[in-house]
Amino acid sequence: MDTPQTHYVRVGEGDVAYQVFGDGPIDLLLSYGLGIHVEIIWEVPVWRKILTLLSSFTRLILFDRRGTGASDSISFDGVPTWEQSIEDMVAVLDAVESTQTAIMATLDTGSNGILLAAMRPDRVSRLVLYNTSARYLVADDYPTGVAPEELDAMVELIANDWGTLDFMRLVNPTSADDAEFTKLSTRMLRVSNTPRSAAAQYNYLLRRDVRQALPMIQAPTLVFHVKENMLLPIEFGRALAEHISGAQFIELPGGDLSITESNIMMLDHVAEFLTGERPVIEIDRILTTVLFTDIVGSTEKAASLGDQRWASLLDSHDRTVRDTLMHFRGQEINTTGDGFVASFDGPARAIRCAKAIGDATRPLDIDLRMGLHTGECEVRGKDLSGLAVHVAARIGALAAPGEVLVSGMVKDLVMGSGIDFSERGEHELKGVPGLWTLFAASN
Repeated sequence: MDTPQTHYVRVGEGDVAYQVFGDGPIDLLLSYGLGIHVEIIWEVPVWRKILTLLSSFTRLILFDRRGTGASDSISFDGVPTWEQSIEDMVAVLDAVESTQTAIMATLDTGSNGILLAAMRPDRVSRLVLYNTSARYLVADDYPTGVAPEELDAMVELIANDWGTLDFMRLVNPTSADDAEFTKLSTRMLRVSNTPRSAAAQYNYLLRRDVRQALPMIQAPTLVFHVKENMLLPIEFGRALAEHISGAQFIELPGGDLSITESNIMMLDHVAEFLTGERPVIEIDRILTTVLFTDIVGSTEKAASLGDQRWASLLDSHDRTVRDTLMHFRGQEINTTGDGFVASFDGPARAIRCAKAIGDATRPLDIDLRMGLHTGECEVRGKDLSGLAVHVAARIGALAAPGEVLVSGMVKDLVMGSGIDFSERGEHELKGVPGLWTLFAASN
């Protein structure tokens, strides 16, 4: 087939490159790992074969997330956050008018696919995960992971050997003797990212932990993992499948991290998985970030102003909050008389929205206290319920006037976003088990 035309969609201050081709009945967004270029990929024979096969039964959507390939960089270091990467995915889907999409996420993009499926179950029809993990580092409750020093060594290896034949032979040992594949693939690595950018992105990506999202995936899920790659042991894939309800796990032969001739037979399974009849799923759970706002001293303020002036002030407050929520793509869930409950599909955007709400309402001579938490919520029509909502409310009640107070979960999820925090110590949250370490967003 001919190489498809590359298009661009504006996301933030940058452009995201994408292609769309094939006329199958199912939309499939291919989210591949670092080191791929939306145009150079067609010069690698095995990738041309893969894309041709996938587009024979889908409308295939191919894109380079910001910070890689033909898309713009996102900062000097070229390290997009997971939230920005998901924004890229959604922007591309919107651009091609895809409302129900199967996601195939490979390698370091697996966590993006997992998070998108958990946060936007209305958009993700099926999920295919290939050679990826929900967490890479070892933890007390995750013995499968690798030690921090092993991750540090891998990042150093990428910084030194990215785009070399030695690196390609390490990550794709089964195809090491295919001279044409290794030569063209190493060129694509160099065109897609510099060694410094690749090392910085992997240093960020491999420190993420999205295990919390796995039980919330409602889309039928297929997990592939190769048997013999030392950099990404097969236990990672098994752990994924075990924690996603109903997920199917398929072990592949060989040790290549990339999709190569050695494991291209997986596409037969993908075709069968995607073209089967999709079960009707009632969306009842999502992963989201909940914001609670509250006017400080509202009772005293109302008494000093009188009913008429207080009602006018509340109207101004409500308009300001709603305008700011709209600007940051927040979803108003409810009002509490002198506050709002809102949800966001990204915690960094939620924090920035909260800070903007505080700035915008200050000229009204009021201060707000605001609390944020990311967790599982139950969907009840247009309303949300569940422990995450209660946690956000309790955190908001502890915030000082003008403060945006967040849970440790929110802080961890926005790592790399440029948002700074000041620790506010451990707290008991009324009606919520355990001690919670809270943080104030300081910029």
